[in-house]
Amino acid sequence: MENRNNVTEFVLLGLSSDRNLQLFCFGLFLSCYFAILLGNLLILITVRSSSLIKQPMYFFLCHLSLMDLCYTSTVIPKLVRDLLSEKKTVTFRACMTQLFTMHLFGGVEIFILVGMAYDRYVAICKPLHYVVIMNKQRCATVVAVCWGGGFLHSMVQWLLIIFLPFCGPNKIDHYFCDVYPLLELACTDNDVIGFLVISNSGTIALISFLVLVFSYVTILASLRTRSSEGRRKALSTCASHITVVALLFLPCIFIYLRPAQTFPEDKVFALFYTIIAPMFNPLIYTLRNREMKTAMRKVWCWKLTLEGKSAR
Repeated sequence: MENRNNVTEFVLLGLSSDRNLQLFCFGLFLSCYFAILLGNLLILITVRSSSLIKQPMYFFLCHLSLMDLCYTSTVIPKLVRDLLSEKKTVTFRACMTQLFTMHLFGGVEIFILVGMAYDRYVAICKPLHYVVIMNKQRCATVVAVCWGGGFLHSMVQWLLIIFLPFCGPNKIDHYFCDVYPLLELACTDNDVIGFLVISNSGTIALISFLVLVFSYVTILASLRTRSSEGRRKALSTCASHITVVALLFLPCIFIYLRPAQTFPEDKVFALFYTIIAPMFNPLIYTLRNREMKTAMRKVWCWKLTLEGKSAR
């Protein structure tokens, strides 16, 4: 792949050239990454070690946590390392690999969020048929479709870039390899490819966001007959979910649903879906959940008890 291009490596310009700001961002992003790792590993171990894994909602949450771990690990470690490095380079192959894996895990996560919204819709709007509709086979099928959709999305993005000629500039004005910054470096007209990116990434982000908002609105509308306390709890839960969904999708829509061009602000907006939203996902979707808290106490207290007995 490298032989057909003059460019064998790219230079990532990063978020800023200010050294003090780089050191501040290093501490901040490293802390965020540890929080993402801790929160999602806690969820994965707790759900897998308890009876919650049998419930569709927590089955999907396990996969969401796994995607958060994989997705952020394709971006943050390299970003943190570059903040302390003088030479912020990435080979052509590593850049293409990051492009593929980031869109793969990000695409799967988006589709899982849509699947979770469908699960909540069935649970609240069709409670009598919930067990029949969201059976084990149906949940496994939904996850398989999410993986298939994410792989197809990522493969399209990768194929749009991998065969482009890169014959001159190699400085990427970003902190990771993405479609639009790479298109600006290609030695060819990119209007058609830019339109295909909009048709792929932009359309997926927009439609998924609208489906999620519609599902939450439908859920809230169906709660009119519930008690005021029930409506208040549902409104609080939906509001927090929509907040995280907005943090993830609105920056994606801003970046990918437009002609193929980049702006300096893109790097700031990208922080929302590469770091901020994944960091809030464990808190919003599970750690605020009473059922999850109970499972955590049972699982971790039991583990600590066993460790204490074995140490005697």
